[in-house]
Amino acid sequence: MELVSLERIREARELLEGITRVTPMEHARDLRRLHGGPVYLKCENLQRTGSFKIRGAYTRIHGLSEEERARGVVAASAGNHAQGVALASSLLGTKATVFMPLRAPLPKLAATRGYGADVHLHGAVLEETLAEAISFGDRTGAVFIHPFDHPDIIAGQGTVGLEILDQVPGARTVLVAAGGGGLVGGVASAVKAVKPDVRIVGVQAEEAAAFPPSLAAGAPVRLRQLSTMADGIAVGEPGPVSYAHVSSLVDDIVTVSEESLSRAVLLCLERRKLVVEPAGAAAVAALLQHPGAFEPPVVAILSGGNVDPVLLVQIVQHGMTAAGRYLKLHLRVPDRPGSLVAVLSCVSELGANVLDVEHSRISGSLGEVDVSLALETRGPEHCEDVVAALEHAGYTVV
Repeated sequence: MELVSLERIREARELLEGITRVTPMEHARDLRRLHGGPVYLKCENLQRTGSFKIRGAYTRIHGLSEEERARGVVAASAGNHAQGVALASSLLGTKATVFMPLRAPLPKLAATRGYGADVHLHGAVLEETLAEAISFGDRTGAVFIHPFDHPDIIAGQGTVGLEILDQVPGARTVLVAAGGGGLVGGVASAVKAVKPDVRIVGVQAEEAAAFPPSLAAGAPVRLRQLSTMADGIAVGEPGPVSYAHVSSLVDDIVTVSEESLSRAVLLCLERRKLVVEPAGAAAVAALLQHPGAFEPPVVAILSGGNVDPVLLVQIVQHGMTAAGRYLKLHLRVPDRPGSLVAVLSCVSELGANVLDVEHSRISGSLGEVDVSLALETRGPEHCEDVVAALEHAGYTVV
């Protein structure tokens, strides 16, 4: 299969001038110590529609004939591709119909409709949504816009790679979130054509990683089950076009845990003041989970920032737990006036923040009560200090 050329990506870049943003590159000084050199974040979460997807969608739809555009386009997506197709269609004067899963995040649903698309909810999982979108295209003549498996899509996403070369010309490693492979395939096509020695690494969630078994088998392999908070990269099977690019050009695929994903979202929010969805933070998760594994200067692409605020709260809590900044304790204290106040005073003196207290007299021992504390701490060492101090004060930590 012929791969997307550098010339084709440069043509896409010219096409997208004035349509997409040249997104900023942030120097992540707090990640430098993990990898012994500079680390940069390519902020595609600040792109129009909140992700890189507008690049490929606009390139693909622009390439349609007048007759095809007149028939309209159809897409299936959990959110980011939907928004990219909706905006691109609006800019190009084409009707867009988008199918989204029944439980698609409400902000992504509202944004897609806000860009002018006709949205239908269908299917419990994306594969069912995808099948319905293709069926709609067959019935109506609307052109199906694949989320990742088309040369025009890959060429559009490859423009991110050209910007990286301009912004960090000395980059040695580029980390890219990988779902279906459109972004990592496009970035690899651009970067490798100019600087073949730059290492391109795709990042997938451990429980939704289709590329490792596919690369081992020498052909796309479908996963039986996907389970990750990173819905934007939860793709069960690469397409033949994206697989060809990844297998030929990408140097490595690494996987990251759910804990690393949530810690990465929290780090971007706290330290960089950037709202990033779990899929968008996958490259940062790789930096946290695999310290010292990537030659600097490293560029990590923040591929999207469209996250439901309710989910964001849960992710932040999950991230704080993974980072050892939450501590839940069960104590047995004497059943006499002032005991609970004494425990809370001890915790306060240690600098831990009390989030929740449960006090129960249903205890295994007479003269004692059970106290459960949920605490916010400064990290794992602080947790150990709190436990040791409470035990030293004579309390039984269960």
